[in-house]
Amino acid sequence: MQFGRRQVLAGLGGLALGNVALPSFARTVMHLGDAEVIGLSDGNLVLPAAFFFQGLPQDELDLILSRHNVPRDQLKPPCNLTLLRHEGRIVLFDAGAGPAFMPSAGEIPDSLEAEGLTPGDITHVVFTHAHPDHLWGILDDFDEPVFSQAKLMIGQAEWEYWTDPDTVDTIGAARASFAVGAARRLAAIEGQISLFNGGEEILPGVMAHATPGHTPGHMSFEIRDGSSAVMVGGDAIGNDHVAFERPDWASGADQNADLGARTRMRLLDQLATDDIALLGFHLPHGGLGRVERAADSYQFLPADA
Repeated sequence: MQFGRRQVLAGLGGLALGNVALPSFARTVMHLGDAEVIGLSDGNLVLPAAFFFQGLPQDELDLILSRHNVPRDQLKPPCNLTLLRHEGRIVLFDAGAGPAFMPSAGEIPDSLEAEGLTPGDITHVVFTHAHPDHLWGILDDFDEPVFSQAKLMIGQAEWEYWTDPDTVDTIGAARASFAVGAARRLAAIEGQISLFNGGEEILPGVMAHATPGHTPGHMSFEIRDGSSAVMVGGDAIGNDHVAFERPDWASGADQNADLGARTRMRLLDQLATDDIALLGFHLPHGGLGRVERAADSYQFLPADA
């Protein structure tokens, strides 16, 4: 198993962030036999910290955030998409945020260009889930499919949830726009979509794992060659601080916080026990690293550390 890394700057366009320095992002690479797994930047999100931390034990939370130099007011989680090159296939896991969600995200076309690729070169797009920063990049500024030549794949439970007309009325006001946006985009690409379930090998060497909680049908994907593997974790593990030190805590980012915590604990145990690398969508240093137990919690060891 080999790791490599080079720094690239995400083009953040005209985003105005005052005096805040624009972050840099890592391109990460892992080789599994003749497969190449690459972490590519789609930029970053800008979110209020309360979105993640409201309702948590504040004294212990302050200690964790202080150890990791995490601000209490605003977070800027990176967005790391995964690209798999294997046996003539070029597979993109998630489509990024696209132009309509947040000005600091939506940079995957530039990252693909840096790889010498265009959207037309992508043979498959596999979705972990249908939140805006993972799905909305499937359409361009003119609502035309970006990956028009690709086979698109999403878990059946996730598809059924976001295409259910009742979802917009049950998801809660804060996420109602997510439901409207997902339904519109999934309708636009319905002719390209195929569905699968957890436990299925969806492509050679790629196993789907049901990891619900963040969304009802959230999926992670184990890419394996012999004894070496990496898990494309999506948002099942959302950060490198609270999620690892206190995976049992509920996260405001999860639609079902209790289920999300149970999934997180199970997944972290699997990754540490089976020595599976992790490429997390919102993890630092390009998202690629390993999970190790640390006393009664876990820690994330970036590949470039």
